[in-house]
Amino acid sequence: MANEGLEEVVERKEYEEKYGFYQDVLYDEFPKGLSEDVVRKISGLKGEPGWMLEKRLTALRIFKSKPMPSWGADLSSINFDDYYYYRNPNATEANKWENVPDDIKQTFDKLGVPEAERKFFGGSEAQFDSSVVYSHVNKELEKLGIIFTDTDTALKKYPDLMKKYWGKIIPANDNKFAALNTATWSGGSFVYVPKGVKVPMPLNAYFRINAKNSGQFERTLIIADEGADVVYIEGCTAPTYASNALHAAVVELVALEGAHIRYVTIQNWSKNVYNLVTQRAHAAKGAKVDWIDANIGSKVNMKYPSIMLQGAGASGEVLSIAIAGDGQVQDSGGKIYHLAPNTTSKIISKSVSKGSGVTTFRGLMHIAKNAEKSKSHVSCDALLLDDNAKTNTYPYNQINRSDAIISHEAKVGKINDDQIFYLMSRGISEDDAVAMIVLGFIDDLAKVLPVEYSLELKRLIKLDTSKGIG
Repeated sequence: MANEGLEEVVERKEYEEKYGFYQDVLYDEFPKGLSEDVVRKISGLKGEPGWMLEKRLTALRIFKSKPMPSWGADLSSINFDDYYYYRNPNATEANKWENVPDDIKQTFDKLGVPEAERKFFGGSEAQFDSSVVYSHVNKELEKLGIIFTDTDTALKKYPDLMKKYWGKIIPANDNKFAALNTATWSGGSFVYVPKGVKVPMPLNAYFRINAKNSGQFERTLIIADEGADVVYIEGCTAPTYASNALHAAVVELVALEGAHIRYVTIQNWSKNVYNLVTQRAHAAKGAKVDWIDANIGSKVNMKYPSIMLQGAGASGEVLSIAIAGDGQVQDSGGKIYHLAPNTTSKIISKSVSKGSGVTTFRGLMHIAKNAEKSKSHVSCDALLLDDNAKTNTYPYNQINRSDAIISHEAKVGKINDDQIFYLMSRGISEDDAVAMIVLGFIDDLAKVLPVEYSLELKRLIKLDTSKGIG
């Protein structure tokens, strides 16, 4: 038993060293709190055009007019004047890793970002608090006409594309936190894939909150033109502080006719982060959109990737994994709207709760009156690791056609003591036995990730379900 305790201490130390550390960097001065002056200052520092400032100010008014959500997790402890809405490290964006300032580079070196880029990705982006500090795309991809840059740069270099698509899928009045993002956004990814181009390697972005009492409000827009194909993977971490941090991103995906977008998130925010994200995609005729959403970290996570199947024959999938340890609330799921004939969809959710952790699945399946011969399948499975853990399921189906084929299944189970006993009788520790069962539970979803990300996800889940980390 002494050895087991030592292993837990070592695992905790490794976890904190890789994800929970803080880097002491120099930031530009910026006032705390949210006001019109703050919004104007953000826009002015970025040298934005007038139309973007107007969008920001309109969004701020919408944000102030909308009440806090009365459903879902308890958000009453959020004080919006406690946060910095723009934390800019004293660094300029680099397109070569060696040009990133040493103090910031050390953060991403510890997280393995440059090594991952060299091995697996066609392009990478690293955002540190409010600023993208590194952005690089493989020269071969540039030759194909692929654009992969930060959204601030896209506003200056590709204004026509930004005006055409930015904020059209998720307008400021969509919800309170979409309005907050629209008013204060900074950074994020902009991707454009030309007609018929298949991106041969995934694109990657890594988002890091470093400063205390900070908010991060990146804005991501991905456009796959007709027949294009792209995989985008994002990772998220932050150090642990006594005070809370706020992450309220907006992600818009546009899949034009016959295009395919796969968007993967490995969310491992520290357990003092409110993660309140709006993600939505439009899929045109014959297009396909996949959201693969793994949520391990955060204090409160509220995220429901959505797909609007707008064209005939479009399809969409939401694959969701949520792990809630002590003190965590994972409120997640997905929404799919069938708005055209012969559309198909799938929502699959796996959640694991431990101790005082709470997982909640919220799923919406909408079949419009004109969406003839639509097919959909929803499955949500929950695993409870002990007697105190909790899980909730709130499926909602809006079916407006009698010829729709809809299936829904849900299962809730407690971890099997006999399985643990059997594994321990074979010399496996209790923590490892629990981890093996949890990993088997989520294995079918983990398989769709690139191998290296699947291994990292499994390692994080093993740490998070052990006694040492929960």
